[in-house]
Amino acid sequence: MEDYKFLFKVVLVGNAGVGKTCLVRRFTQGLFPPGQGATIGVDFMIKTVEIDNEKIKLQIWDTAGQERFRSITQSYYRSAHALILVYDISCQPTFDCLPDWLREIEEYASNKVLRILVGNKIDREDREIPSHVGEDFAQRHNMYYLETSAKEADNVERLFMQIAAELMEQARCKELPRYDQTNPTINGRTTAIGDSCCSRLS
Repeated sequence: MEDYKFLFKVVLVGNAGVGKTCLVRRFTQGLFPPGQGATIGVDFMIKTVEIDNEKIKLQIWDTAGQERFRSITQSYYRSAHALILVYDISCQPTFDCLPDWLREIEEYASNKVLRILVGNKIDREDREIPSHVGEDFAQRHNMYYLETSAKEADNVERLFMQIAAELMEQARCKELPRYDQTNPTINGRTTAIGDSCCSRLS
């Protein structure tokens, strides 16, 4: 069994087709799956990272964006330590739905959950949502903001490493919500951190 100091549950939510699965697979497996199909229900991957010589296991839950799976995915909010809300910067309707996703988060998730807004697909040239619009939305709703490209691997490692660093800091300060933890045994590893932890959101 692999040793680790912390286990954190990270849940990705957002409309279908925004690239949630591609973000997870880019981070955990280092690949971009061409022609990735829609997620059915919920899937998860595990990767162990190292920050300040401490091993942190990230349990990353990838939820379906389709409406028919919403009742399934809502149950995964309850035990999340971090929620990543993803939209597609080249598709305005995925941004317009963000308030609906936030209402679900506020209804089902802990009020201490770390919330991150991610504008994905910055490799595309047909951007519809300017960066400052995403930043403004995140600021109004007390969220950390980052733009990514799963295809080009831009900011993907940074996203998950900053989440891990922030959650580790909160755990040390005893500010995390308390949950019963399960202990799946899927291993992964990464080394470089790159950036310091993201700013305190609460």
